[in-house]
Amino acid sequence: MSRKLLIRGGHVVTMDPQLGDLPGADVLVVDGRIAAVGPDLGGSGGADATGPADATGAEVIDATGTVVVPGFVDTHRHTYQSLVRALLPSCTLGEFMGTIFNSVAPAFTPEFMRLGNHLGALDALDAGITTMVDWSPSETPDHADGAIEGLRRAGIRAMYAHGMPAGGQWWYRSELNHPDDARRIRAEHFASDDQLLTMALALRQPGNVVDAVAVNDWNLSRELGVRVSVHTAMRSGGATGSPVRELHRLGLLGNNTTYIHCTTTSAAEIAMIADSGGSVSIAPYVELVMGHGLPQITAMLDHGVAPTLSIDTVTTSPGDMFTQMRAALALGRAEALPADPEGAFTPQLTHRDVLRLATVDGAAACGLAARTGTLTPGKAADLVLVRADTIRTLPLRDPAGIVVSCADRADVDTVLVGGVVRKRAGQLVGVDLDRLRAEALAAHEAILASAGLQPSPVGDLRGTG
Repeated sequence: MSRKLLIRGGHVVTMDPQLGDLPGADVLVVDGRIAAVGPDLGGSGGADATGPADATGAEVIDATGTVVVPGFVDTHRHTYQSLVRALLPSCTLGEFMGTIFNSVAPAFTPEFMRLGNHLGALDALDAGITTMVDWSPSETPDHADGAIEGLRRAGIRAMYAHGMPAGGQWWYRSELNHPDDARRIRAEHFASDDQLLTMALALRQPGNVVDAVAVNDWNLSRELGVRVSVHTAMRSGGATGSPVRELHRLGLLGNNTTYIHCTTTSAAEIAMIADSGGSVSIAPYVELVMGHGLPQITAMLDHGVAPTLSIDTVTTSPGDMFTQMRAALALGRAEALPADPEGAFTPQLTHRDVLRLATVDGAAACGLAARTGTLTPGKAADLVLVRADTIRTLPLRDPAGIVVSCADRADVDTVLVGGVVRKRAGQLVGVDLDRLRAEALAAHEAILASAGLQPSPVGDLRGTG
């Protein structure tokens, strides 16, 4: 028998240009996929609906008073770092790299990787992020297995981006190829691409590695048939140069690559990314706080490259997409300020553009455009119900505006991933929060002790909240 859910009576923002916004509409989910979108699917038969509309026997989720949107897509997060949340709330990029690379990352055991990824993925789900790219360092094969298991237990849709250890020998003109364990991981964990978890390689840019290593690593991605995610061109004080130009020289640019940050990427290099079909991930909050440089939102869009949105790290940033959307909207519009204070202010970026970056374009950057990103019949039922009747969000006038400009994670009422309810009525489903809290706090203190950092000054918070 088919498993059916009927999301009834919400203001549905499909993000599908053919369907548009549908006030007071329903979404019918059958066996994890969207079967139909339209009015009264469970009543008169849904004559105006898209797709088959037989809602007989469906479990009903009342969406009255909510905006129904596609799940958000976070295109770059170091998920394991959830165990050291807010460790560096006002750091520079140099301070972050020194602390994380030299002290924190080496203190993570395989079990801490599992727990950190589990906690971080649940944090994302709680905030309405249904798909994420986990940019994951791997000290050993056991660390990789732990990270993957943490994502799997959470039930999120994720692209696990397999990275290398944190030691300096991997990052400064390195002659070390990407760890060969990637082949085992592909065979054991990702033999099929038709699952919630898919695979990518978290690679290093030219400058961090010598040319021969870059060629080897990109060829490995093509051998394995997986995407690439790479930190590129920021004010890091290291040997960054012009990595996109260098990749172009080496013949390595391609539509399987997402370039992270790109705050110092030249206009010519942005055009190269566009010509190759590549994608970009920005983390506007972290880039401003740590000093990566100003996100190039307008320049990207002018070249036809969507600057998709990411959290990066919760050591410094909140783990929700609302913060990133608002930061991107403000920055993108501020880029249109004329040098002449009397000149006309004519910004082009809108709140709906930013919502597209967080959904449609994010899915495309993960190679998942056919699977998620819009509420289109046939796609996976990855969707979020955002309350539009709270003190923060009422009255409802512009549903996309409510989501981008007014709501926060407290307004995320219900979250579905592949038709499975992961959050309902404001609470994560099937999560033993008391146990998770105790495990996370114990791990946090152990990591700080191993890293030689001071323990939390606020003491043991087990059992609060």
